[in-house]
Order: sequence, then structure tokens, then C-alpha cells
Amino acid sequence: MYHAVTDDPSPEIAPLAVGPARFARQMELLRERGHHAVTVSRLVAALHGTGGALPPDPVVITFDDGFADVHEHALPVLDRLGLTATVYVTTGWVGDRGRRAPGTMLTWGQTRELAAAGIEIGGHSHSHPQLDQLADGDLRDELRRCRGLLEDGLDRPVASMAYPYGYSSRRVRREARRAGYWSACAVANRLVGDLDDVLALPRLTVGRATSNAAFARVVAGSGIPLIYLRERVLTKGYAVVRRTRYGVRRALGRV
Repeated sequence: MYHAVTDDPSPEIAPLAVGPARFARQMELLRERGHHAVTVSRLVAALHGTGGALPPDPVVITFDDGFADVHEHALPVLDRLGLTATVYVTTGWVGDRGRRAPGTMLTWGQTRELAAAGIEIGGHSHSHPQLDQLADGDLRDELRRCRGLLEDGLDRPVASMAYPYGYSSRRVRREARRAGYWSACAVANRLVGDLDDVLALPRLTVGRATSNAAFARVVAGSGIPLIYLRERVLTKGYAVVRRTRYGVRRALGRV
């Protein structure tokens, strides 16, 4: 799971940004190790038995939010190495229209160029809220508006989404399926297993602190629980906080 690919990120996104040179080296390492990239939707089709067999040593590369530098810096590297990816776009931020956009975001033209290059485009909500804290009507609007805008803008179906911040719940996942998404990505920082819910697929975070040596260990499947121990503990703890917060707000009639 990537976000921005830049040497000059905004402070808000800096911990999750990866410089172009480091990103290129990480992608080269994937190819050197014999990995073949597939999109999220192709992975899910294989898990469901509705698509063809996966290539040897498959890997899924994703980008959240929809930063313009994915088009500028990541796409040329992916194209050069014959890799594909899935880019999750926050539709309210396309073309920097969102007031809270954390950087320079993709335009619709750039998003269409990514799709034309074989990159899967998925949804990342419309305004990037914590979906599990929204009232039912607002949740439906976020999910359906995002998918509708993407399908209108790209003139192709959108089947996958990623939850902002990785936050979801059974209610959110149910609404995601009702909105027409057949797969969705969380974070979780572990490898995908055959029994994983395709509406809560785990991913491994790659950010500023991920050295090339650490990335190589992750690619080899070595020490992943230890590498991501802190992130996994924080994720589980905050999940309890969010469930409690939503329950209290619902009891008070605020959602």
C-alpha cells in the first residue's frame, strides 16, 4: 500500500510518502525476485474461482488517495517494468477541488490516462471521512457518489474500493457491497489469506520509514509480524476506540 511518490510531500502525508528513486528500486526488486503484479480485481476473481489462474508469485500494488505524483513518477516505472497496480481515488479531491486535499491530486485526464495504461481505478470515498463513524445516509452517499463519479468519468465499471484510513465495520462493508463494490481493501499489515473477506483485504504499508532492506524482507515474507508489530497493535487498539465512539454517538442519537 503506497500513497504519495514524491521527495517533497506535505507534512500531513510525509510519513506515508516514498521518494521516486526508492519507489523505482522497490519495483525493480519485485521484478528481480520474479514477482508478477496483478490488480485487486484480478486477485479477487482468482480467489472466487471466476477468473483465470494467477501468475507465479503474484503481488498486488496499490495507491491510496489519488496523488498526481502517481501519474508523474509511479506510472513510468510501472510501465518500464511491465507492472500493473490499483489506484484508489478520492473523487472529491480530483483536480485539487477538495478543500482538505493533502497535496496535488490527480486530474480526471490523468486518471483516464492511468486507466488507459492498464491501471485499475478504484474508489476511496468522495471526501475521505472515517466511514465507520458516519450515519447510514451519509455512508451510502460517500460510497455511491464516489463510484458513480468514477464510472462516469472513466466510462468503465468500478469494482473495488479502499477504506479511508483503513477503517471499516460490518455495517460499512455491507454498504460497500450494496453500492456495487465487489472488493475492498483495509490495511491490517499482513498477507492475504484464502479465507480473507474480499471486502476487507489486508495490505502492507510502505512509507518513508520502509527502507529498501525492510522492503526486501517483506517481499521475501520474512519477519512481517515483527516489522509491522507496532502498526498492528495500534490498529487493533484504535478499532476498539472507534467502535465504542460510534456506539456512544448512536445511543445519543447523533448518527
